[in-house]
Amino acid sequence: MTKYLFAPPAVASVPIRGSDEHFPIRRIFCVGRNYEAHAREMGLEADREAPFYFTKASVHYVPSGATVPYPPGTANYHHEMELVVGIGKAGFQIPVGQSLSHVFGYACGLDMTRRDLQIQAREKKLAWDLAKDFENAAVISELASASEIGHPCKGKIELKVNGDIKQSSELKLMIHHVPAIITHLSRFYHLQPGDLIFTGTPEGVGPVAAGDRIEGMIEGVGEITLNIGAADSP
Repeated sequence: MTKYLFAPPAVASVPIRGSDEHFPIRRIFCVGRNYEAHAREMGLEADREAPFYFTKASVHYVPSGATVPYPPGTANYHHEMELVVGIGKAGFQIPVGQSLSHVFGYACGLDMTRRDLQIQAREKKLAWDLAKDFENAAVISELASASEIGHPCKGKIELKVNGDIKQSSELKLMIHHVPAIITHLSRFYHLQPGDLIFTGTPEGVGPVAAGDRIEGMIEGVGEITLNIGAADSP
């Protein structure tokens, strides 16, 4: 029997809508700049040739409806509303025509971002870890199975802060759609059940402050909420 120096972390998992089962999170991949209007508002060109990725640790998952503290090290904490894909079947070098057969379901996600740290890292051509992969940075709604909702390729994606619409766009405006993302990512990773893919955010990202309430929705997929609390005391 293996003895641990300290208790290993519990497995993070996402509730499945209409079921008492949960979807255990293995890895979280995120696609950057997958909507042209968002790339422009960041002062960048969209990457049409191929998707590019960053990751978030599964321990940074937060369920919809939670209250999270304003994170340390930033004065520019941003929301990014996204469609999330849950992989349910293993695959490697998956042909695009077979890619959707590897999807278990879909969720709404918030890719919370320390924007000032991201801009600093980008200017110095450094990795985005401090900006993207931090505590409470991966907010995910319950997962809706593809057997229930199909494979959404169009529909409204929207986010409100304190009732005011900040992001409003269409899934069909993605540069790289879900089948192409799965096929491309599977060239570099053996995708496994439990992998999640954030598929990018549309334009309208912006800052949130302590006391703010975020409400997001994706047509045909579901809804997500998050409350921003005060920063933790030292």
